[in-house]
Amino acid sequence: MKSVLAVLATALLVSPALGYEIKPKTPETAFSGKLQPDIIGLSSQVDGSKAGSILEAHLKDHQGVRPQAIQQKFGSTNITYAATMSFQQKASATQGEEALSAAFSTPASGNFAYYITRDLGFAKDKQPTKSSMIERVIGKYGAPTAIGDGQIYYFYRAGKVMSVKQKYTPTSALDALNGPINPKAAVALNDRNGRGSCIAALKHVQAIADKSLAHLLDEAKAANCDGLLAVDLKTGASADKVGHATFTLVDFKRIASAAKIDSEALAAEKAGGNRTASDNAPKL
Repeated sequence: MKSVLAVLATALLVSPALGYEIKPKTPETAFSGKLQPDIIGLSSQVDGSKAGSILEAHLKDHQGVRPQAIQQKFGSTNITYAATMSFQQKASATQGEEALSAAFSTPASGNFAYYITRDLGFAKDKQPTKSSMIERVIGKYGAPTAIGDGQIYYFYRAGKVMSVKQKYTPTSALDALNGPINPKAAVALNDRNGRGSCIAALKHVQAIADKSLAHLLDEAKAANCDGLLAVDLKTGASADKVGHATFTLVDFKRIASAAKIDSEALAAEKAGGNRTASDNAPKL
């Protein structure tokens, strides 16, 4: 079985069959400067050519587990690219279950990641406490927008983490995690018309099976934030333990921007292909 790096090495930006060359454009992103949240090193700043090595480095001690890439062709050309990358590890005597999936745009928009999710299960005798997980998450990503309903939310707008005036101590953060989200914080995440809640957008995107740009575009346009990171902590063997954690990163701004770039590039490729066929036709 080829490694994901070997698969990506076959990707081309020039299609020899059609003589078509892609001129990539960089799509906009929700994240800027030092605010580049990542999940095991994967962020929306990572393109398909780099993602494979990041996943393989993460899995170097996971015996028998290798990342897989699903490739697609760009339009009617022979240009191939990694549309998704993933891996899955079943629970064993020494390690909990783990799975990750990432979706990427086409080479026209840089083949950047825009949706990343990681599911992490913990063995019953190795479950971390909720307090320690909250501490680790905040230590990595900074102060959150809100905590509640078992989740730690980070919503981004204009390159910054959105604030709904929620401040947490270790004790209050744990209380907030175990309770419903503060109603005032939830309302503050809506737009002026009470629509476009970032929390609702997260739930909608998670429920969509096909994570392609076309299927996520409507949610990206409707969301009242540019991007998000959410960490869902499910209760484990006891009320103070975490049995399962899900990390989700969505770059709504990148989805909308990349979808526009890809659509224009595919239309140009189609028109260019038609012209080439016409130009090569014999004169009658």
